[in-house]
Amino acid sequence: MRAIISAVLALQLALTGPALAQDPGTSEAMAAWQADPRRVFDAAEVDIDEFKWIARPVVVFADSPADPAYREQMDRLAERQSDLVRRDVVVIADSDPAAESDLRRKLRPRGFMLVLMGKDGTVELRKPFPWHVREIVRVIDKMPMRRQEIRDSGRTGG
Repeated sequence: MRAIISAVLALQLALTGPALAQDPGTSEAMAAWQADPRRVFDAAEVDIDEFKWIARPVVVFADSPADPAYREQMDRLAERQSDLVRRDVVVIADSDPAAESDLRRKLRPRGFMLVLMGKDGTVELRKPFPWHVREIVRVIDKMPMRRQEIRDSGRTGG
């Protein structure tokens, strides 16, 4: 009986992914991401450390929301959201240098910048120009933690 309960709990955990039951200490941003992993967050509303070991942040910086590179990147991310959701990606946007977000102070962008971080909080990729989601997920799929997730799930591609 104990083995059956363990198997059911393991299956439930595998199927729910980031939408785990909200624990009382969960922040509003984390709860919002768990409820809707397609949501794009403003850097001012997020403490990046809350996503450590849970999600892979993709941070898009610009000096203005009218920056053509910023708009292109956000459009590209929106086109293939399901690929990002499967890889536990949280998208964070910062197009207001005057707000001086913690992420902007930490990552120090100059103009447009795309940053991909691992679940461990390390910066895996910085790009000064827009990237296609196909290229972003290729980088993610080569990360050791993602490869382990794929092996653990028993499926290819997420």
